Amino acid sequence: MIRRALAAVASAAVAATLVAVGPMAAQAAPAEEDPIRAAEYWLDDYGVEKAWETTRGAGVKIAIIDTGIGRGPVEFDGAVAGGTDVSGVGSSDGRTPLGAVDADHGSWVASLAAGRGTGPATGMIGVAPEAQLLSVSVAFGSSAQRPFADQIADAIRWSVDNGADVINMSLTTNVPDWPESWDDAFLYAFDHDVVVVVAAGNRGSGTTRVGAPATIPGVLTVGGVDRSGKASVDASTQGITIGVSAPSEELVGVSADSTLVSWDGTSGAAPIVAGIAALVRAAHPDLDAANVINRIVKTARPAAGATAVPDVLYGYGLVDAAAAVTAGLPTVTANPMGSLEDWVRLYRRAPVAPMPEEAAPSVEVPALPDADAATRVSSPLLPDRDTVVYGSLPLLLVTATAILVALGVTAAVRRIRLASRAPSR
Repeated sequence: MIRRALAAVASAAVAATLVAVGPMAAQAAPAEEDPIRAAEYWLDDYGVEKAWETTRGAGVKIAIIDTGIGRGPVEFDGAVAGGTDVSGVGSSDGRTPLGAVDADHGSWVASLAAGRGTGPATGMIGVAPEAQLLSVSVAFGSSAQRPFADQIADAIRWSVDNGADVINMSLTTNVPDWPESWDDAFLYAFDHDVVVVVAAGNRGSGTTRVGAPATIPGVLTVGGVDRSGKASVDASTQGITIGVSAPSEELVGVSADSTLVSWDGTSGAAPIVAGIAALVRAAHPDLDAANVINRIVKTARPAAGATAVPDVLYGYGLVDAAAAVTAGLPTVTANPMGSLEDWVRLYRRAPVAPMPEEAAPSVEVPALPDADAATRVSSPLLPDRDTVVYGSLPLLLVTATAILVALGVTAAVRRIRLASRAPSR
Protein backbone atom coordinates (compact mmCIF):
# COMPACT_ATOMS: atom_id res chain seq x y z
CA MET A 1 0.00 0.00 0.00
CA ILE A 2 0.97 3.66 -0.02
CA ARG A 3 2.60 3.83 3.40
CA ARG A 4 4.81 0.84 2.63
CA ALA A 5 5.89 2.46 -0.62
CA LEU A 6 6.81 5.66 1.20
CA ALA A 7 8.67 3.73 3.86
CA ALA A 8 10.68 1.94 1.18
CA VAL A 9 11.58 5.23 -0.47
CA ALA A 10 12.57 6.73 2.87
CA SER A 11 14.70 3.68 3.73
CA ALA A 12 16.46 3.87 0.37
CA ALA A 13 17.22 7.54 0.92
CA VAL A 14 18.63 6.86 4.39
CA ALA A 15 20.76 4.00 3.05
CA ALA A 16 22.14 6.20 0.30
CA THR A 17 23.03 8.84 2.88
CA LEU A 18 24.79 6.31 5.11
CA VAL A 19 26.82 4.98 2.19
CA ALA A 20 27.91 8.50 1.35
CA VAL A 21 29.21 9.04 4.88
CA GLY A 22 32.07 6.57 4.21
CA PRO A 23 35.11 7.32 2.09
CA MET A 24 32.96 9.04 -0.56
CA ALA A 25 31.36 11.46 1.93
CA ALA A 26 32.17 14.43 -0.28
CA GLN A 27 29.70 13.16 -2.88
CA ALA A 28 26.27 13.96 -1.42
CA ALA A 29 23.40 11.69 -2.39
CA PRO A 30 20.77 13.31 -4.61
CA ALA A 31 17.67 14.39 -2.72
CA GLU A 32 14.56 12.29 -3.22
CA GLU A 33 11.86 14.13 -5.14
CA ASP A 34 8.72 14.87 -3.16
CA PRO A 35 6.07 12.35 -4.29
CA ILE A 36 3.38 15.01 -4.59
CA ARG A 37 5.53 17.26 -6.77
CA ALA A 38 6.47 14.20 -8.81
CA ALA A 39 2.77 13.53 -9.42
CA GLU A 40 2.29 17.03 -10.86
CA TYR A 41 3.53 16.00 -14.29
CA TRP A 42 2.09 19.10 -16.00
CA LEU A 43 4.61 21.37 -14.29
CA ASP A 44 7.40 19.96 -16.46
CA ASP A 45 5.48 18.58 -19.43
CA TYR A 46 3.62 21.84 -20.11
CA GLY A 47 6.46 24.28 -19.55
CA VAL A 48 5.34 25.63 -16.18
CA GLU A 49 8.68 25.14 -14.41
CA LYS A 50 10.43 26.79 -17.35
CA ALA A 51 8.02 29.74 -17.14
CA TRP A 52 8.88 30.09 -13.44
CA GLU A 53 12.35 31.21 -14.50
CA THR A 54 10.61 34.40 -15.64
CA THR A 55 7.71 34.77 -13.19
CA ARG A 56 5.64 32.89 -10.64
CA GLY A 57 2.61 35.15 -10.93
CA ALA A 58 3.28 37.77 -8.26
CA GLY A 59 0.94 40.75 -8.36
CA VAL A 60 -1.88 38.97 -10.20
CA LYS A 61 -5.28 38.03 -8.72
CA ILE A 62 -7.21 34.94 -9.80
CA ALA A 63 -10.88 34.75 -8.79
CA ILE A 64 -12.13 31.21 -8.23
CA ILE A 65 -15.91 31.15 -8.74
CA ASP A 66 -16.70 27.78 -7.21
CA THR A 67 -17.75 26.05 -3.99
CA GLY A 68 -15.34 28.04 -1.84
CA ILE A 69 -11.66 27.67 -0.93
CA GLY A 70 -11.11 25.83 2.36
CA ARG A 71 -9.43 27.61 5.26
CA GLY A 72 -7.47 24.64 6.57
CA PRO A 73 -4.81 23.67 4.00
CA VAL A 74 -1.37 25.17 4.50
CA GLU A 75 -1.14 25.25 0.70
CA PHE A 76 -3.41 28.31 0.87
CA ASP A 77 -1.49 30.16 3.59
CA GLY A 78 -1.02 33.71 2.32
CA ALA A 79 -2.71 32.89 -0.98
CA VAL A 80 -6.31 34.04 -0.47
CA ALA A 81 -6.58 37.83 -0.59
CA GLY A 82 -10.35 38.07 -0.19
CA GLY A 83 -13.67 36.52 -0.96
CA THR A 84 -17.45 36.62 -0.75
CA ASP A 85 -20.52 34.42 -1.02
CA VAL A 86 -23.21 34.99 -3.65
CA SER A 87 -25.38 31.95 -2.89
CA GLY A 88 -27.01 33.19 0.30
CA VAL A 89 -25.89 30.14 2.27
CA GLY A 90 -22.11 30.55 2.53
CA SER A 91 -19.86 32.62 4.76
CA SER A 92 -19.14 36.27 4.05
CA ASP A 93 -15.54 35.51 3.08
CA GLY A 94 -16.48 32.78 0.59
CA ARG A 95 -14.36 30.19 2.37
CA THR A 96 -17.01 27.87 3.78
CA PRO A 97 -17.18 24.93 1.32
CA LEU A 98 -20.69 24.52 -0.10
CA GLY A 99 -22.50 21.40 -1.31
CA ALA A 100 -22.96 17.92 0.08
CA VAL A 101 -21.08 16.34 -2.84
CA ASP A 102 -18.98 19.11 -4.37
CA ALA A 103 -17.79 20.95 -1.25
CA ASP A 104 -14.08 20.26 -1.92
CA HIS A 105 -14.28 21.22 -5.58
CA GLY A 106 -13.31 24.85 -5.07
CA SER A 107 -10.26 23.88 -3.04
CA TRP A 108 -9.10 21.38 -5.68
CA VAL A 109 -9.43 24.04 -8.37
CA ALA A 110 -7.67 26.72 -6.32
CA SER A 111 -4.75 24.43 -5.46
CA LEU A 112 -4.06 23.82 -9.15
CA ALA A 113 -4.16 27.53 -9.93
CA ALA A 114 -2.09 28.97 -7.08
CA GLY A 115 -1.38 26.48 -4.29
CA ARG A 116 1.72 27.38 -2.26
CA GLY A 117 3.00 23.91 -1.43
CA THR A 118 4.04 22.84 2.07
CA GLY A 119 7.67 23.82 1.65
CA PRO A 120 10.11 25.03 -1.02
CA ALA A 121 10.07 21.64 -2.78
CA THR A 122 7.24 19.77 -1.07
CA GLY A 123 3.47 19.56 -1.24
CA MET A 124 0.89 20.60 -3.80
CA ILE A 125 1.94 23.70 -5.74
CA GLY A 126 -0.12 25.59 -8.27
CA VAL A 127 0.82 26.89 -11.69
CA ALA A 128 1.06 30.48 -10.40
CA PRO A 129 2.21 29.97 -6.80
CA GLU A 130 2.80 33.66 -6.12
CA ALA A 131 -0.53 34.87 -7.50
CA GLN A 132 -3.30 35.81 -5.09
CA LEU A 133 -6.70 34.13 -4.97
CA LEU A 134 -10.22 35.46 -4.51
CA SER A 135 -12.73 32.92 -3.20
CA VAL A 136 -16.26 33.47 -4.53
CA SER A 137 -18.61 30.74 -3.30
CA VAL A 138 -21.65 29.66 -5.31
CA ALA A 139 -24.22 26.90 -4.84
CA PHE A 140 -26.99 25.39 -6.89
CA GLY A 141 -30.13 23.36 -6.54
CA SER A 142 -31.99 23.21 -3.25
CA SER A 143 -28.89 24.21 -1.27
CA ALA A 144 -28.90 27.73 -2.74
CA GLN A 145 -31.15 30.61 -1.73
CA ARG A 146 -30.73 32.45 -5.03
CA PRO A 147 -31.11 31.47 -8.70
CA PHE A 148 -27.88 30.13 -10.15
CA ALA A 149 -27.93 32.62 -13.03
CA ASP A 150 -28.06 35.52 -10.56
CA GLN A 151 -25.22 34.05 -8.52
CA ILE A 152 -22.92 33.84 -11.52
CA ALA A 153 -23.69 37.39 -12.66
CA ASP A 154 -23.02 38.75 -9.18
CA ALA A 155 -19.90 36.61 -8.75
CA ILE A 156 -18.36 38.02 -11.91
CA ARG A 157 -19.14 41.61 -10.98
CA TRP A 158 -17.76 41.16 -7.46
CA SER A 159 -14.58 39.59 -8.83
CA VAL A 160 -14.03 42.47 -11.22
CA ASP A 161 -14.74 45.10 -8.58
CA ASN A 162 -12.26 43.45 -6.22
CA GLY A 163 -9.33 43.45 -8.59
CA ALA A 164 -9.43 40.10 -10.36
CA ASP A 165 -7.10 39.92 -13.35
CA VAL A 166 -8.20 36.37 -14.19
CA ILE A 167 -11.50 34.61 -13.41
CA ASN A 168 -11.74 30.82 -13.34
CA MET A 169 -15.10 29.05 -13.75
CA SER A 170 -14.90 25.26 -13.59
CA LEU A 171 -18.60 24.63 -14.17
CA THR A 172 -21.08 24.18 -16.99
CA THR A 173 -24.84 24.42 -17.49
CA ASN A 174 -24.90 21.65 -20.13
CA VAL A 175 -26.92 23.94 -22.41
CA PRO A 176 -25.46 26.31 -25.04
CA ASP A 177 -27.65 29.32 -24.22
CA TRP A 178 -27.27 31.71 -21.33
CA PRO A 179 -29.48 34.36 -19.69
CA GLU A 180 -29.23 37.98 -20.80
CA SER A 181 -28.04 38.91 -17.32
CA TRP A 182 -24.85 37.06 -18.18
CA ASP A 183 -24.39 39.29 -21.24
CA ASP A 184 -24.04 42.28 -18.95
CA ALA A 185 -21.87 40.49 -16.38
CA PHE A 186 -19.39 39.05 -18.87
CA LEU A 187 -19.27 42.31 -20.81
CA TYR A 188 -18.48 44.01 -17.50
CA ALA A 189 -15.51 41.68 -17.08
CA PHE A 190 -14.31 42.15 -20.64
CA ASP A 191 -14.72 45.94 -20.44
CA HIS A 192 -12.52 45.88 -17.33
CA ASP A 193 -9.80 43.85 -19.05
CA VAL A 194 -10.29 40.57 -17.18
CA VAL A 195 -9.35 37.19 -18.66
CA VAL A 196 -12.18 34.68 -18.11
CA VAL A 197 -11.20 30.98 -18.22
CA VAL A 198 -13.94 28.33 -18.37
CA ALA A 199 -13.96 24.52 -18.26
CA ALA A 200 -15.41 22.81 -21.34
CA GLY A 201 -17.13 20.02 -19.36
CA ASN A 202 -16.88 16.22 -19.42
CA ARG A 203 -18.61 13.43 -21.29
CA GLY A 204 -18.33 11.33 -18.16
CA SER A 205 -20.61 13.81 -16.41
CA GLY A 206 -23.08 13.98 -19.30
CA THR A 207 -21.68 16.97 -21.19
CA THR A 208 -21.52 15.75 -24.79
CA ARG A 209 -20.88 19.27 -26.11
CA VAL A 210 -19.74 22.48 -24.47
CA GLY A 211 -22.42 24.43 -22.63
CA ALA A 212 -22.58 27.93 -21.21
CA PRO A 213 -20.54 29.69 -19.99
CA ALA A 214 -18.06 27.90 -22.27
CA THR A 215 -20.11 29.00 -25.30
CA ILE A 216 -19.87 32.72 -24.51
CA PRO A 217 -17.70 34.63 -27.02
CA GLY A 218 -14.55 36.05 -25.47
CA VAL A 219 -14.00 33.46 -22.75
CA LEU A 220 -11.05 31.08 -22.98
CA THR A 221 -12.63 27.62 -22.95
CA VAL A 222 -10.36 24.75 -21.93
CA GLY A 223 -10.63 21.17 -23.15
CA GLY A 224 -8.93 18.20 -21.50
CA VAL A 225 -6.30 15.69 -22.52
CA ASP A 226 -4.86 12.56 -20.94
CA ARG A 227 -1.26 12.21 -19.87
CA SER A 228 -0.17 11.34 -23.41
CA GLY A 229 -1.72 14.51 -24.81
CA LYS A 230 -4.70 12.84 -26.47
CA ALA A 231 -8.21 14.22 -26.03
CA SER A 232 -9.73 12.65 -22.95
CA VAL A 233 -12.71 10.42 -23.65
CA ASP A 234 -14.50 11.01 -20.35
CA ALA A 235 -12.72 14.00 -18.82
CA SER A 236 -13.42 16.43 -21.67
CA THR A 237 -15.95 17.15 -24.39
CA GLN A 238 -16.04 18.87 -27.78
CA GLY A 239 -17.13 22.15 -29.30
CA ILE A 240 -16.06 24.93 -31.63
CA THR A 241 -15.51 27.31 -28.71
CA ILE A 242 -12.64 25.31 -27.16
CA GLY A 243 -9.56 27.53 -27.19
CA VAL A 244 -6.80 25.31 -25.81
CA SER A 245 -6.39 21.98 -24.07
CA ALA A 246 -4.64 21.08 -20.82
CA PRO A 247 -4.30 18.00 -18.62
CA SER A 248 -7.60 16.72 -17.24
CA GLU A 249 -6.59 13.25 -16.05
CA GLU A 250 -4.45 12.05 -13.13
CA LEU A 251 -4.62 15.48 -11.49
CA VAL A 252 -3.84 16.27 -7.87
CA GLY A 253 -5.91 18.51 -5.61
CA VAL A 254 -6.03 19.68 -2.01
CA SER A 255 -9.39 19.24 -0.26
CA ALA A 256 -10.81 21.71 2.24
CA ASP A 257 -9.76 19.42 5.10
CA SER A 258 -6.19 19.26 3.72
CA THR A 259 -6.60 15.76 2.25
CA LEU A 260 -4.86 15.23 -1.07
CA VAL A 261 -6.85 13.56 -3.83
CA SER A 262 -6.33 12.40 -7.37
CA TRP A 263 -9.09 13.52 -9.71
CA ASP A 264 -10.10 13.98 -13.36
CA GLY A 265 -11.99 16.63 -15.31
CA THR A 266 -11.75 19.88 -17.23
CA SER A 267 -12.46 21.47 -13.85
CA GLY A 268 -8.75 20.85 -13.31
CA ALA A 269 -7.63 21.73 -16.82
CA ALA A 270 -9.19 25.20 -16.52
CA PRO A 271 -7.24 26.39 -13.44
CA ILE A 272 -4.01 25.14 -15.00
CA VAL A 273 -4.71 27.53 -17.86
CA ALA A 274 -5.92 30.25 -15.47
CA GLY A 275 -2.59 29.93 -13.70
CA ILE A 276 -0.78 30.28 -17.02
CA ALA A 277 -2.85 33.38 -17.77
CA ALA A 278 -1.65 34.77 -14.43
CA LEU A 279 1.96 34.05 -15.38
CA VAL A 280 1.50 35.86 -18.69
CA ARG A 281 -0.13 38.85 -16.98
CA ALA A 282 2.72 39.02 -14.46
CA ALA A 283 5.38 38.80 -17.17
CA HIS A 284 3.61 41.26 -19.48
CA PRO A 285 1.71 43.72 -17.26
CA ASP A 286 1.07 46.09 -20.16
CA LEU A 287 -0.82 43.54 -22.25
CA ASP A 288 -4.61 43.65 -22.27
CA ALA A 289 -6.79 40.56 -21.82
CA ALA A 290 -7.15 39.98 -25.56
CA ASN A 291 -3.38 39.78 -25.96
CA VAL A 292 -2.97 37.54 -22.92
CA ILE A 293 -5.45 35.09 -24.44
CA ASN A 294 -3.79 35.47 -27.83
CA ARG A 295 -0.39 34.51 -26.38
CA ILE A 296 -1.89 31.40 -24.79
CA VAL A 297 -3.71 30.15 -27.89
CA LYS A 298 -1.08 31.12 -30.48
CA THR A 299 1.78 29.47 -28.59
CA ALA A 300 -0.13 26.24 -27.96
CA ARG A 301 1.63 23.12 -29.25
CA PRO A 302 -0.03 21.18 -32.07
CA ALA A 303 -2.09 18.25 -30.84
CA ALA A 304 -1.33 14.94 -32.53
CA GLY A 305 -4.99 14.08 -32.97
CA ALA A 306 -6.16 17.46 -34.27
CA THR A 307 -7.64 17.63 -37.75
CA ALA A 308 -7.74 21.43 -37.96
CA VAL A 309 -6.61 24.55 -36.12
CA PRO A 310 -8.66 25.31 -34.18
CA ASP A 311 -10.03 21.82 -33.62
CA VAL A 312 -13.31 20.87 -31.91
CA LEU A 313 -11.45 18.65 -29.44
CA TYR A 314 -8.21 20.54 -28.85
CA GLY A 315 -8.85 24.13 -29.86
CA TYR A 316 -5.55 25.67 -30.94
CA GLY A 317 -3.59 22.86 -29.28
CA LEU A 318 -1.89 21.90 -26.02
CA VAL A 319 -1.11 24.85 -23.80
CA ASP A 320 2.59 25.72 -23.36
CA ALA A 321 3.27 27.93 -20.35
CA ALA A 322 6.88 28.73 -21.18
CA ALA A 323 6.09 29.77 -24.74
CA ALA A 324 3.08 31.81 -23.63
CA VAL A 325 5.29 33.75 -21.23
CA THR A 326 8.43 34.18 -23.34
CA ALA A 327 7.55 33.97 -27.05
CA GLY A 328 7.90 37.04 -29.21
CA LEU A 329 4.47 37.78 -30.65
CA PRO A 330 2.97 40.85 -32.28
CA THR A 331 0.10 42.44 -30.41
CA VAL A 332 -3.47 42.05 -31.62
CA THR A 333 -6.48 44.32 -31.48
CA ALA A 334 -9.16 41.67 -31.04
CA ASN A 335 -9.72 38.70 -28.77
CA PRO A 336 -9.12 35.52 -30.82
CA MET A 337 -11.98 33.86 -28.92
CA GLY A 338 -14.51 36.32 -30.31
CA SER A 339 -16.51 39.34 -29.19
CA LEU A 340 -19.52 39.09 -26.91
CA GLU A 341 -20.43 42.67 -27.76
CA ASP A 342 -20.67 41.79 -31.45
CA TRP A 343 -22.65 38.65 -30.65
CA VAL A 344 -25.17 40.58 -28.58
CA ARG A 345 -25.58 43.11 -31.36
CA LEU A 346 -26.25 40.36 -33.88
CA TYR A 347 -28.34 37.88 -31.95
CA ARG A 348 -30.14 39.66 -29.13
CA ARG A 349 -33.30 41.52 -30.11
CA ALA A 350 -32.41 45.20 -30.32
CA PRO A 351 -34.90 47.83 -29.16
CA VAL A 352 -37.17 48.84 -32.04
CA ALA A 353 -38.98 52.15 -32.29
CA PRO A 354 -42.78 51.62 -32.22
CA MET A 355 -44.58 52.00 -35.53
CA PRO A 356 -47.19 54.74 -35.90
CA GLU A 357 -50.44 53.54 -34.44
CA GLU A 358 -52.35 53.84 -37.68
CA ALA A 359 -49.83 51.68 -39.53
CA ALA A 360 -49.72 48.93 -36.95
CA PRO A 361 -51.12 45.67 -38.32
CA SER A 362 -53.81 43.79 -36.50
CA VAL A 363 -52.22 40.89 -34.66
CA GLU A 364 -54.06 38.17 -32.82
CA VAL A 365 -52.19 37.48 -29.59
CA PRO A 366 -52.48 33.88 -28.36
CA ALA A 367 -53.57 33.29 -24.80
CA LEU A 368 -50.79 33.00 -22.25
CA PRO A 369 -50.38 29.68 -20.42
CA ASP A 370 -51.91 29.48 -16.98
CA ALA A 371 -49.68 30.07 -13.99
CA ASP A 372 -49.62 26.42 -12.94
CA ALA A 373 -48.49 25.31 -16.38
CA ALA A 374 -45.73 27.93 -16.40
CA THR A 375 -44.24 26.62 -13.19
CA ARG A 376 -43.86 23.17 -14.73
CA VAL A 377 -41.67 24.46 -17.55
CA SER A 378 -37.93 24.09 -16.93
CA SER A 379 -36.02 27.03 -18.36
CA PRO A 380 -32.63 26.12 -19.87
CA LEU A 381 -31.44 29.57 -18.86
CA LEU A 382 -32.06 28.87 -15.19
CA PRO A 383 -30.59 25.37 -14.83
CA ASP A 384 -31.40 23.09 -11.92
CA ARG A 385 -29.04 20.72 -10.09
CA ASP A 386 -29.34 18.16 -12.87
CA THR A 387 -28.09 20.52 -15.58
CA VAL A 388 -25.55 22.62 -13.69
CA VAL A 389 -22.47 20.56 -12.97
CA TYR A 390 -18.88 21.20 -12.07
CA GLY A 391 -16.34 20.13 -14.64
CA SER A 392 -15.01 17.20 -12.66
CA LEU A 393 -15.94 13.54 -12.65
CA PRO A 394 -17.60 11.95 -9.59
CA LEU A 395 -15.20 11.11 -6.78
CA LEU A 396 -15.45 8.91 -3.70
CA LEU A 397 -12.92 9.42 -0.92
CA VAL A 398 -12.26 6.11 0.82
CA THR A 399 -9.37 6.77 3.19
CA ALA A 400 -8.34 9.65 5.43
CA THR A 401 -4.66 8.84 5.91
CA ALA A 402 -3.71 8.16 2.31
CA ILE A 403 -5.07 8.95 -1.11
CA LEU A 404 -7.33 6.34 -2.69
CA VAL A 405 -9.96 7.81 -4.96
CA ALA A 406 -12.54 5.94 -7.02
CA LEU A 407 -13.32 7.79 -10.21
CA GLY A 408 -16.83 7.10 -11.49
CA VAL A 409 -16.22 6.91 -15.23
CA THR A 410 -18.93 5.00 -17.12
CA ALA A 411 -18.99 1.40 -15.85
CA ALA A 412 -15.34 1.18 -14.95
CA VAL A 413 -13.81 2.04 -11.60
CA ARG A 414 -10.19 3.12 -11.69
CA ARG A 415 -8.16 3.12 -8.51
CA ILE A 416 -5.37 5.65 -8.28
CA ARG A 417 -2.78 5.76 -5.53
CA LEU A 418 -0.70 8.75 -4.57
CA ALA A 419 1.66 9.36 -1.72
CA SER A 420 0.31 10.66 1.56
CA ARG A 421 0.70 14.34 2.42
CA ALA A 422 4.13 15.73 2.93
CA PRO A 423 4.64 17.18 6.44
CA SER A 424 3.28 20.66 6.93
CA ARG A 425 5.85 23.33 7.18
